[in-house]
Parts: sequence; structure tokens; C-alpha cells
Amino acid sequence: MQAKRIIPCLDVDDGRVVKGIKFKGIQDAGNPVELARRYNDEGADELTFLDIGASYKSRATLLDVVRIVAVEVFIPLCVGGGIRRVEDMREAMNAGADKVSVCTSALQNPGLLREMARAYGSQCVVLSIDAKRSGDDAEGKPVWHAFSHGGRTDTGLDAIQWAIQAVELGAGEILLNSIDADGTGTGYDLELTRRMLEAVPVPVIASGGAGNLDQIANVLLPPRGTLEPGSDELWGNADAALVASMLHFGKTTIPEIKKYAESKGVCVRW
Repeated sequence: MQAKRIIPCLDVDDGRVVKGIKFKGIQDAGNPVELARRYNDEGADELTFLDIGASYKSRATLLDVVRIVAVEVFIPLCVGGGIRRVEDMREAMNAGADKVSVCTSALQNPGLLREMARAYGSQCVVLSIDAKRSGDDAEGKPVWHAFSHGGRTDTGLDAIQWAIQAVELGAGEILLNSIDADGTGTGYDLELTRRMLEAVPVPVIASGGAGNLDQIANVLLPPRGTLEPGSDELWGNADAALVASMLHFGKTTIPEIKKYAESKGVCVRW
């Protein structure tokens, strides 16, 4: 059984870690270098840095942070935000990133995923999908749309279909953000996570909604038997869980998350 990963997410704006609810109500959450050190020492499997600032200065500041962190920690670093060209990816990789994530730029130019994969390999290309439920299909099943520009613009694209296309182009991993759940503490969108896992052959990182240890364990928990139609059984089987607010604001620690998830039957890395 492949071990599941716990990945702290640091949303960075002009050199500070920030966090909001459903991509709004942003508040300060600390120094990114200090938090990165703490999470590395606690046993995080990876770190994800996302520049949510709109300026060149903000992105340059984040790369300075990554350079410092890359010297001090020895776990994979993923950097996203402002990656619009292969040259931007190269800057991030040279700063110490092991992989980069793209969202809006890939939606605007899907061919970018192919260019990035050719330059560095699919394992370095993470497609970030900001997904929001947008009604039901003819069979009454939920439909999620992919949003761009920090969750502000509905592209009208089916998030699942977009992921399938992106993987064909070269994305090697999906970072699946639930806008509906983001920052709410009500739990990950398990149905969205399962649907995505069924659709793509690459790892899926669940993001958005972690509020307690049960919810983190559930999104990682593999199925126990067959899922009956309409069942609300609590498992997601994601390859990794992204955690932000619970860690930044001291509600839990990496060891607590891993110990609890393991007690529920999740295979974690130590």
C-alpha cells in the first residue's frame, strides 16, 4: 500500500503566509520561512508554496523565500502562482522548487502543460484545479466547474474533464481545491475527490476544508468494500492531503495528524 502524504500549504502574499475562507477574508498567518522550518521538523512529506499576490514583486519575494527554505529543508517543495511560461518554471526550479503548480495559465493556454512536461518531465508539473459545484447533470449527479483567477472566474469547463485533458497534455499530479469547502473547516469534498481519482491515472492531492483530524483521515482513507450508490461513506482515497489553517493557527501538528490517520487505517510516512 502506498503511503499517503501530509502537505502543509503556505499561501504567500508579499512575503507573509495568509489564509482566508472560500478564497476571501484573507488574514495573516505567519512568516513562511519559520513555518516551513517547523513543518519540516515535524515530519511534513512536502511543502506547497502558492503566491496569491498579483504583482511581480510578490512572486520575486516568494522565490527568495523558496531559496532560503530549499537550503534548510530536504523534503520536496512545490511552488505555484504566477507561473505563466516555461521561463517562470525555470526560475522556480532554479530557486529550489522540485515541481511547480499552474492553474489559470494552463486554462488560458493548455499547451503550456506540454511545454513544461517536455522541459522538466511530468513529475514536475502539478495542475491546480479550483473547483466549485455548479449544479447537477441530467442524471442528478453533481457537476463541478474549473475556476480561474483565484476562484473568481467560472470558465464553464467541467473540472473532471479538464483534468483528463491536462493529464494527456503532461500534468503529472492534480492539486484539487474545493472552493466550496476552502477554509470552512467542514471537511474535504469527498465525492469530488473520488470522482477525480476515478477519472485520472495520476496522484490527486485533496485540498480545502480540513477542520479536524477525522476529516483529514477520511479524505486519505481507502475504501472498505464496494461503495453503494448514494452512500455517504466517509472515505476519499486521495494520495495526499493539503492542510493549512489547522497547522498555521496551532490547532494540530503533523505528528498528531499522522498518528490519528494511522489509527484509522491510513498508511502514512514516518
